[in-house]
Amino acid sequence: MQQVIPKGTPSRPGLLRDPDFGRLFAATALGQLGDRIVFLALPLVAITALHADELQVGLLTGTTTVGSLLIGLPAGAWVDRIRKRPVMIAADLVRALILLSIPAAWWARLLTIEWLCTAALLHGLLTVFFDVAYVSYLPQLVGRDNLVEGNARLSAVRSVTGIGGPAVAGPLVGWAGAPAALLASSAGMAASGLLATGIRRREERLEAVGRRPLARDIREGLTFVLGQPVLRATIAGDAMFNFFLVLYQTMLLVFLERTIGLGPLGIGLVLSGMGCGALLGALVARASARRLGQGRVIWLAPLVTCPPTALMPHARPGWSLYAAAVGLAALSLGGVVRVVSQSSLQQALTPDRLLGRMNATARFVSWGGVPLGGVLGGVSGALWGAGTTLWIGATGMTLSSLVLRRAGRGATM
Repeated sequence: MQQVIPKGTPSRPGLLRDPDFGRLFAATALGQLGDRIVFLALPLVAITALHADELQVGLLTGTTTVGSLLIGLPAGAWVDRIRKRPVMIAADLVRALILLSIPAAWWARLLTIEWLCTAALLHGLLTVFFDVAYVSYLPQLVGRDNLVEGNARLSAVRSVTGIGGPAVAGPLVGWAGAPAALLASSAGMAASGLLATGIRRREERLEAVGRRPLARDIREGLTFVLGQPVLRATIAGDAMFNFFLVLYQTMLLVFLERTIGLGPLGIGLVLSGMGCGALLGALVARASARRLGQGRVIWLAPLVTCPPTALMPHARPGWSLYAAAVGLAALSLGGVVRVVSQSSLQQALTPDRLLGRMNATARFVSWGGVPLGGVLGGVSGALWGAGTTLWIGATGMTLSSLVLRRAGRGATM
């Protein structure tokens, strides 16, 4: 198979000069800033405000991510039948309302772990629809020749918010409390949805589907993805990586707060370091794909950047914590480099009419095991401690490169 590498040179002088892409870029920045605050504040609500134990934190992680398993496949088939932009806007605005319910319940003294898990579940279900529509919309907005640039620029803004989000969330949680910090997340989601309403470019006319059964569309998407060896291998490797990443992340905040003794500000600074790594990854992603080839980058990135995450279980206040934070930054760098190449390759291999189903199938398989990873992370933390759980996660993420290597070989054959 000939390697598929979309051209990195844009057909016009820079996507940011395009008004519609600029609006998507700004909406992404605000939405991701809100999402980064959620990433820190939601588990801290459970840990600090509700005094949740390790198992409850794991269950919260599971409910946050179970959406892909519950509705991943039908969401893709449904999104392929309708315009993508309205789905993105509606998902953003409703997620903003859901996040707003958490500080409201806290101030009314009604907030419980059950309320938190329900809000996390609903937020996660809507995120599935948003992500499937978002990734499927990009090729129509920028054109296939500009996919690598578009993905790299959007990864860059996500990385910048990865730095700014925890840096803002840490002091905000410390000053106002974790539930109140979610007000900023709600505002970011709402602003993202409103900005997206300003995108004017019309989407291409959709294929008429009439009364065609939804199950037929789902089956067509599955058949296409499973029949493509490169897609099949990238998704399988992604599934393994994500399982162990979430298992690792489930106990990371517990470890930093209860073993290291960091407060919200310190935790925010550590996570900001991850954002710095992600930003660097976005800056070098296009050059890496050009120099090494997309297929090779997909498996080399986790092989090189996942092992340093094993430094965290040994960390204690002082230099060892700084070294472990650098290891987390390396993980983020490699993750962005891999995802930019992987997403561009998957989009290039897929016809427009199947983009939603391909993305939904990829998400269903890649994220299907994530809820189990969150729950098992909590169980492992309760049985063997947060440090041992971090070790297990670091090992599994590194080994995922062996599965991803099969995708790399297929892309360069």
